[in-house]
Amino acid sequence: MIVEYSHAAGLRLLEPNDFGKFKLVLNSDVPLSRPSINGIVFVDDANVLIDIDAVPALPGAPGDADWRAGFERMIQVARRHGWVEEGSRAIRAHVQRDA
Repeated sequence: MIVEYSHAAGLRLLEPNDFGKFKLVLNSDVPLSRPSINGIVFVDDANVLIDIDAVPALPGAPGDADWRAGFERMIQVARRHGWVEEGSRAIRAHVQRDA
């Protein structure tokens, strides 16, 4: 699952049924190393925290019951690995810059 961000289109979800990966891709039109994006907090240049509740509302998210169940399973696996910040209800994601 890829959360993609561009200045032109904002946030959207790509590959929503790939529950084995989770990352933020910053498109080439995003010049700042840590842009200000609603619902996303940069931990450092390579990692962010993404609001768990915001993901199902992103354009590209199927939102049906099967997808939501898969998303919840992904969150549970992430929680077991320590990738979920319980206080902020956010999931850690790696940052990738699109060339």
